[in-house]
Amino acid sequence: MELKKSPDGGWGWVIVFVSFLTQFLCYGSPLAVGVLYIEWLDAFGEGKGKTAWVGSLASGVGLLASPVCSLCVSSFGARPVTIFSGFMVAGGLMLSSFAPNIYFLFFSYGIVVGLGCGLLYTATVTITCQYFDSRRGLALGLISTGSSVGLFIYAALQRMLIEFYGLDGCLLIVGALALNILACGSLMRPLQSSNCPLPEKTPLENVPDKYSIYNEKEKNLEENINILDKSYCSEEKCKNIIANGDWKQESLLHKNPTTIAHTKEPETYKKKVAEQTYFCKQLAKRKWQLYKNYCGETLALFKNKVFSALFIAILFFDIGGFPPSLLMEDVARSSNVKEEEFIMPLISIIGIMTAVGKLLLGILADFKWINTLYLYVATLIMMGLALCAIPFAKTYVTLAILSAIVGFLTGNWSIFPYVTTKTVGIEKLAHAYGILMFFAGLGNSLGPPIVGWFYDWTQTYDIAFYFSGFCVLLGGFVLLLAALPLWDTCTKQLPKPAPTTFLYKVASNV
Repeated sequence: MELKKSPDGGWGWVIVFVSFLTQFLCYGSPLAVGVLYIEWLDAFGEGKGKTAWVGSLASGVGLLASPVCSLCVSSFGARPVTIFSGFMVAGGLMLSSFAPNIYFLFFSYGIVVGLGCGLLYTATVTITCQYFDSRRGLALGLISTGSSVGLFIYAALQRMLIEFYGLDGCLLIVGALALNILACGSLMRPLQSSNCPLPEKTPLENVPDKYSIYNEKEKNLEENINILDKSYCSEEKCKNIIANGDWKQESLLHKNPTTIAHTKEPETYKKKVAEQTYFCKQLAKRKWQLYKNYCGETLALFKNKVFSALFIAILFFDIGGFPPSLLMEDVARSSNVKEEEFIMPLISIIGIMTAVGKLLLGILADFKWINTLYLYVATLIMMGLALCAIPFAKTYVTLAILSAIVGFLTGNWSIFPYVTTKTVGIEKLAHAYGILMFFAGLGNSLGPPIVGWFYDWTQTYDIAFYFSGFCVLLGGFVLLLAALPLWDTCTKQLPKPAPTTFLYKVASNV
């Protein structure tokens, strides 16, 4: 169906509001999983590395499955996907309250909740982009802050619910709150023209040859019919010969008029089967051609040195930069910080400063005199230094300051699409962004378990955060080196020298 023109307002602001609430409700608990992480450590007695897989899967599975999420939204629409995903998130949270061991949480909280969040993120972004054109940046910025506000509120909310109702009661109540996503999804009215008739399917015979990848329709039809004739005749021969018990009557079968009449009956059926076989072959060839084109475009993207460096940077950034939001509460407990000193949960500080960072960095990216790529590199380098400073923080005040810095710099997610567009161009943005988000999900999934394993090995977070800071710094410096303008100067072709000419004089006879 044909989409109407984006209204840039009107019901679009309702879409922005319900999309904000959707991201608030679905991402609040997974991003504030650090509060639950401490309770799971005490409840199941597993190592920090293994327990960290629960939160890392909840954040990484949605990004890893981003191609599948995009396909679902394109096929079914934002409203059905949002309602279905609301059941997934709420059901996964409620199931987690009955978890007998940590492996059950891998499925209920990590995979079910994580996949539901990925579907909801894709649905909210897609329908917001449909309703806004000239104000699309503002609308996307508003809905993206929903997850950060959710992190800020859910960190304190889950801690309070655990104190009053225990871990199981907390997960049940948070799951019940997630059911409000269903109400938000019901308000996501699709932007489609209701009076537009459905397109009629074009018969195979009326399709012009120029729309076919391989012009071999008639040839394939004849080949398929011949194959069917041979197989059909062979079956009839075998049946009649075996039934009569006389192998010598084989030559009489072709002369029998009843047999000839019988063989003419399935002609129409055989032609239809041949046409369907041809259609399947053409479809398979077309899909194969699209797959080859996709692989070729992917290879072309990685030939861009800045894109290759960006892929390394986002992978290492998520390996090193995501663990603080999950483990900061346990870092404070390991540093012997008393609970009476906690004015505000450290995860809440990270959440609110992430929202501030998204807004301020997004505003800075709009200035023409600021290079967005260098701005992103600066956030990576400062983030790496802040992570390396966490082992030196032994009080609540210093941990709170570092949490605020890390949270603000994590807001560079808002300028990441700008950086990708600047690197590959608007035409290849969707393809490149999908690849980068896949590796971002891989980093989210691997980061917290690696940091947890470092703690299990050394019984301290010092080496773990040195490793995290080194990963982020490495990604930042690789991207900086690839983005330096001197490479463009070196690759410019030098002017070709003028061809050497030789002058010959004819010797005089004088």
